[in-house]
Amino acid sequence: MEDFEEVDDLGSDEGQGLYEHHNIIVDKGQYMERIDKFIMMRLSNTTRTKIQNACDAGFVLVNKKPVKSSYKIKPLDEISIVLTVPPRDVEVVPENIPVNITYEDDYLIIVNKEPGMVVHPGYGNYRGTLVNALAYHFQNLPTTRTKLNNDQYMDRPGLVHRIDKNTSGIIIIAKTEVAMTRLAKDFYDRTMDRKYVAIVWGDLKNDTGTIVGNVGRNLKNRKVMDVFPEGSEIGKHAVTHYKVLERFGYITFVECKLETGRTHQIRVHFKHIGHPLFNDWEYGGDIVLKGINSAKYRQFIQNCFELLPRHALHAKTLGITHPITGKKLFFDSEIPHDMQAVLEKWRKYMKDKELE
Repeated sequence: MEDFEEVDDLGSDEGQGLYEHHNIIVDKGQYMERIDKFIMMRLSNTTRTKIQNACDAGFVLVNKKPVKSSYKIKPLDEISIVLTVPPRDVEVVPENIPVNITYEDDYLIIVNKEPGMVVHPGYGNYRGTLVNALAYHFQNLPTTRTKLNNDQYMDRPGLVHRIDKNTSGIIIIAKTEVAMTRLAKDFYDRTMDRKYVAIVWGDLKNDTGTIVGNVGRNLKNRKVMDVFPEGSEIGKHAVTHYKVLERFGYITFVECKLETGRTHQIRVHFKHIGHPLFNDWEYGGDIVLKGINSAKYRQFIQNCFELLPRHALHAKTLGITHPITGKKLFFDSEIPHDMQAVLEKWRKYMKDKELE
């Protein structure tokens, strides 16, 4: 079984998929047995300790739910072993999926990604991703082959970076090898100007601020990230600058400028300072955190969550140097309808509150 090491994100701003490596359907006549022992007897080149560690990290699923190593299997259980790295070969199937292209020339494409669209195939999302759509609409996109652990490789056609499934907004795609190399270097050197907008819980104390703290995988749950002290050996250096755009007392609409691009950086940084993103279920923002303790207010928040069934984050602008011409280009995208609807609802709420 593979070691569970962290894998670099290829200039990713957010998001890390899971990939299924093994799928086992338990026989009808199977007697109850601890899952760690059961798996060890069926997979070569592994140990019980590694399997137990995989269970602790949430990488062993039974009927699509994580289980502890002490779980006792039952007949017809479906066991899945997933990792943050893909299997040796992940086939990209071209699919005729609409893509919102806001700019295109001979060298690059700017896509405004809808919320809910996964960027590239991974566990549970082998179809319907942006990469599947790009493979259909464009031929011969350059491929970044990223070396992973255990001599595994992953092909990422055209992708220079990515954003999380439930984050909307701008993604840049390279159309030639030269453009891919130069754009990737710009991301690595942090010379691109990227700004996001987000809705966060609470009333931020200052109109502007900077959040600094290493971002790395949570030590108990590797599916999510955590913030560690600056200079720590855990995680990677991360800096997020923010500016308040609009205040609503119990929530705040902010603009975020990334100095670095770590997995879930904005989401985990704001959680770290006590202001998780609105309706971010992975980082505790999907409950009522601020406001009035009344049934009417709780229903108001629930209505907002239904309008915005995801974390409130949008990759709004991107400034780049064109990889061939050297010209400065700036791309802006509209705030998506779901975030706009929630902002309008809060504006009305605050206006009605003033009239009380």
